[in-house]
Amino acid sequence: MSAHSAVAEAALQDGSMQLVLDNYRTAPIPEKLRAMLALLETYTLHPNQMSGSHVRTALAAGVSREAIRDAFYVAYLFNTYDRLADTLGWELPDESYYPKAGQFLLKKGYL
Repeated sequence: MSAHSAVAEAALQDGSMQLVLDNYRTAPIPEKLRAMLALLETYTLHPNQMSGSHVRTALAAGVSREAIRDAFYVAYLFNTYDRLADTLGWELPDESYYPKAGQFLLKKGYL
């Protein structure tokens, strides 16, 4: 789990975040969210396969153009950070750090 997942878990307080992390395709989430996660999965893991049909599928599920744009901005930044971290060998905190960081971010925000 990451600090961001810990924020979601702290906000939801129902254990559903782990179900999403395990498999968003079968997790009990709205279809709109499932479509967005599928789009982001393709964008992140298979960018060479990305096409307009992926975006149209998300739009058909009720995801707005603005939400897609915002999600792509965030994914782009995190994909860049992840690649930098892998390339430069940045170390990650111990797993016990994330729930505390999640509570802090939920309380104080990201800014």
